[in-house]
Amino acid sequence: MCASLTPARLSNAHTFSIVITRTNALLASRATVARSLISRMIGLMGRRELAAGEALVIPSCRSIHTYLMRFAIDAVFVDRTFRVVALRRVPPWRITPIIWRAWAVIELPVGTSERHQVQVGDQLLLLPS
Repeated sequence: MCASLTPARLSNAHTFSIVITRTNALLASRATVARSLISRMIGLMGRRELAAGEALVIPSCRSIHTYLMRFAIDAVFVDRTFRVVALRRVPPWRITPIIWRAWAVIELPVGTSERHQVQVGDQLLLLPS
């Protein structure tokens, strides 16, 4: 089995899968990282949707917005060990509160967290694709 990604190794991966260790459920099969300032600022703006299986990870992030977005998303806030510290469903044109315990946020298609029964405290495993 591949080693999981750590915050330090996130910058080296192009795409990866995200698994919930408690259930072994595949949360995303095509996750990417917003590495640059521009990609972090743009995020999902301008896209028509976030397809099933896709995810965007934004490191060093404690709050997100969905301004200029046409669709809602699930936001999974994680700490440096990728343990879930908060979950939010974010409609278009909204901003989340600051989640002080978060180190990163994982943006997923709306309903993904509920469908996979993600819970605060879940450990996520990030595997290179």
